[in-house]
Amino acid sequence: MEGFAILVFCLALVNNIAATSISDTISTVKSINDSQIIVSAGKTYALGFFSPGKSKNRYVGIWYNIFPKQTVVWVANRDNPLTDSSGVLKLTESGVLVLLNRENSVIWSSNSTGSALNPVAKLLDTGNFIVQDGRNKNDPKGLLWQSFDYPVDTILPGQKFGRDLVTGLNRYMTSWSSSDDPSQGKYRYQIDVIGYPQIVLREGTVKRYRFGSWNGVQFSGAPQLKQNSIVEFDFVANEEELYFAYELVNKSAHHRMVLTIDGHIQGVYWSDEKNEWSEYAKIPLDDCDSYDKCGAYATCNINKIPACNCLGGFVPKTADICVRRTSLSCQGDGFLKLSGLKLPDTERSWFNGSVSLEDCRVLCSKNCTCTAYAALDVSKGPTGCLLWFGDLTDMKEFTGVDQEIYIRLAGTDVEAIGGKKSHKPNIRKREFFIVSCVLCIGILILCLTVIIYRRWKASQQGRKMEGNTKSDVNAINEHEKEDLDLPMFEFSTISLATNKFSTNNKLGEGGFGSVYKGVLDDGREIAVKRLSKNSRQGLQEFKNEVMHIAKLQHRNLVRLLGYGIQAGERLLIYEFMPNKSLDFFIFDEKSSKLLDWPRRLHIINGVARGLLYLHQDSRYRIVHRDLKAGNVLLDSEMNPKISDFGLARNFGGNEIDGNTDHVVGTYGYLPPEYILDGAYSTKSDVFSFGVLILEIVSGKKNRGFCHEDNLLVHAWRVFTEGKCSEIVDATIRDSLDLSSVLRSIHVGLLCVQLNPDDRPNMSSVVLMLTSESALPQPNLPGFFTNKSMAEYSSSSSSFKPYSNNDITVSIMSAR
Repeated sequence: MEGFAILVFCLALVNNIAATSISDTISTVKSINDSQIIVSAGKTYALGFFSPGKSKNRYVGIWYNIFPKQTVVWVANRDNPLTDSSGVLKLTESGVLVLLNRENSVIWSSNSTGSALNPVAKLLDTGNFIVQDGRNKNDPKGLLWQSFDYPVDTILPGQKFGRDLVTGLNRYMTSWSSSDDPSQGKYRYQIDVIGYPQIVLREGTVKRYRFGSWNGVQFSGAPQLKQNSIVEFDFVANEEELYFAYELVNKSAHHRMVLTIDGHIQGVYWSDEKNEWSEYAKIPLDDCDSYDKCGAYATCNINKIPACNCLGGFVPKTADICVRRTSLSCQGDGFLKLSGLKLPDTERSWFNGSVSLEDCRVLCSKNCTCTAYAALDVSKGPTGCLLWFGDLTDMKEFTGVDQEIYIRLAGTDVEAIGGKKSHKPNIRKREFFIVSCVLCIGILILCLTVIIYRRWKASQQGRKMEGNTKSDVNAINEHEKEDLDLPMFEFSTISLATNKFSTNNKLGEGGFGSVYKGVLDDGREIAVKRLSKNSRQGLQEFKNEVMHIAKLQHRNLVRLLGYGIQAGERLLIYEFMPNKSLDFFIFDEKSSKLLDWPRRLHIINGVARGLLYLHQDSRYRIVHRDLKAGNVLLDSEMNPKISDFGLARNFGGNEIDGNTDHVVGTYGYLPPEYILDGAYSTKSDVFSFGVLILEIVSGKKNRGFCHEDNLLVHAWRVFTEGKCSEIVDATIRDSLDLSSVLRSIHVGLLCVQLNPDDRPNMSSVVLMLTSESALPQPNLPGFFTNKSMAEYSSSSSSFKPYSNNDITVSIMSAR
C-alpha cells in the first residue's frame, strides 16, 4: 500500500507539472507565480522563476527546456531580485508586463507604451518573449514589446544586436557579475557608432577588444566568425538600423553567443553526441587581441618574437612607439598595400558605400590628414570607401582575413619597400617624371624665395613695432618664463601652422577671440586660441591662464603646449581635442545619441577627478570659476579634459575663499553667493559641477530650460517626488544603469545646494560617485523661483529666494 501511495503521488505531481507548463502565454487574466512556468509551442524554451547557482534569490528568466542542465538565456529582473518565492508575473490591461513581490510592489516591468486591446504575452520557439496587441497578432505593428530588444549576456539566432537609429534603442550585452549573480557585470559589448560602426568589448569604459570593421563577409578582427557549416552572419547598416545578427544553417540545431563573466565572446552549439554545449569560437583568443596591444603603426603576431612589429615604412622610436621613417609631404606620398591584417580602429574614420576604390584613393591622396584607405565591402569585389585620419591603432596579423588596406607613406619609402604596385601615383614615362621633377624644383626655389622675403619683411615690421609691444612681451617676465618651462612660439610659426588663421581652420569663436586648428612642422595637431585685440580677456587674464595651466599635469585637464606674445598678438597653444566640447554632444538631438550612459558617467567621473586635482592635489589650490559644458573638451577616446583657465584664481597657504567686485563667468553655472556678494571658493566650482551633472543626465541646459522652473528646480522637484527618471535624456534610457543615474542626480543636487557650507567638497563628491554608500538628503538648490519657494517653504528653512530678476550681474560668456 505504501508503494502504491508513492506511485499515485508521483503521477499526480507529473500531471500537475504538465498542467502548469502546457501554455505558452500569459494574459491579463492569467498570471504565473513562482511554482509555474510557460513553455514555447515546440517545447524548446521555458519561462519562469529560477535561482542561479548557489543563490537563494529568485529571478524571472528564459532557459532551454529540452536540455538536462538549466541554461538561462535571458533574465528580466537581473538587478532587482526577489528574496523569496512570493513573486508573480502579470500582464496589465495596457500590455505591460509587471513583476510583483510580496508587498504587491512592482520590482520590474517591460515599460512598453501605447494602448492595447486584449494583450497577450507569448514565449516563442525562437526564445523571444513578446507582448502583442490582441487585435493585431499577425501584424508587426501589433508587437508592443519583446525580450529580444533587451539582451542580457546571450544573443540567439535571429536576434538583432545593435541600434535602432529611429527610436534610439540600443541592444547591447553585459556579462553576469558571477555564476550566482545575473546582475550587470563589468563587461559590456555593443556597437560603437562614432566613425565607421564597429563592435567593441569594454571593461567599464575601457576598450578591451574590437571585432574590427565588417567588410561584407566577416569582421576583420574575428575571422573565425564568418559563414560556416553552423551559422551565417550578417551586418546591416542603413539610415534606420545598425545591427549584427546570425541565423543557423541547420534550423533544428541549437546555438547561442554568450558574453562570459571574464569578458570572452563564445560561440557555442549543442552537441547531441557529447550531450553538452561545445565551443566553436572564442574571442579574445590571445594576448594580441588586447586592444591597442602594440601602439600606433604596429601589428601584433603572437607567433613572432617579439610579438609587436612596426609596419613597413615605420621604425621603432622606443620599445613601444613606432614612427615614420620619412615624413609625409602630402603631394609626393604614396600608398603601401598590406593584407592579412585586422583593420585599424575606425573611431576616427569616414566612409561612403557609393565611392569606388579608385576614387577612394584619390580622396585620401588629396587630404593630407588621411593616413590610410580601404574598400568598405569585399563581398562583390572591392567597393565603397573607408578612410582613416590620425594614428592607425589596434592591428593584428591574420591569415584568414582577405582584405587589403593602403597605408600612406612617403613616396621614397613606398619604392624602397617595393611598393610600385601598391597604388603609388602613376607616372609611367621616365621623361615626364624628369620634366616634372625639374618644374617642381624650380617652383620650390621660387616659393622658398618668396617665403624668405616675406619673413624678412615681417621681421623688419616686427622691429618697428617693438616699442609698441614691449608691454606685451614683458607680460611674463624672464623669471616666470624659466619657471614655466614652456616654449614661446613665434607668431610666424603659428600662422604657418594654421594656414594664416584660415577660416577653414577655425574651430570656434567666443567673447575672448577665436580658436583654430593647426599642424606644426613635426606633425603635431594643435588648437590655437587667438585673443582678439579688443577681447575682454586682457594681458592679466592671458598671463593668468598661462601661469595656472602650465604646471598642471592631469589626465582630465587640457595640456598647454606653449604660448605666443608678439606684435600685439596673444596666442595660447593647446593639445588638439578631436571631439570638440561636451556641449556639442549633450545639447544636440542627433549627437547626443553618440553618448550613451556609460560614456556620460565616464565624463562625469573624469571632470570630478580633474576638479579634485585643482582643489586639492595641484601646486596651488585653484578655483576654475568658469566650469561649464563648453569648457569640457573630449579627446579621441571621449575622455574629458577641463579647459579655459582665463578666469581661474589660486589660493595659497590656508586661504579657502576670496571676494571680488568684478563677477565674471557664465550665467546658469554661477552660484548665488558669487553673483550677489562676489564671494568665491572651491564650493563655487562644486556648484558649477552639480549643474553640469544635471545637464549631462538630462541633455538640457540649465539656462533656457524649457519648463516653468529652471533645471535645478525641476530636478529637485522630481527627486523629492521619486520621479527622477523623468529628467533622464531619452536617448540614453536604453543604456542606463538606473542606480548609477539616480546616484548621479542625487550627487548633483547635493552640489547645487544654496548654502555653500552644505555642499560637499570634491574629494567627497568623487567618493560618492564611485561608492554605494548612503547619501544625505539635499536641501533646496540655489535660484529657486518665488513660485517654487512658496510650494516648498513648509519643508525647508526660510531664506530669501534668488531670482535672476533680483540683481543685475556683469556676466562674461567665455568662448
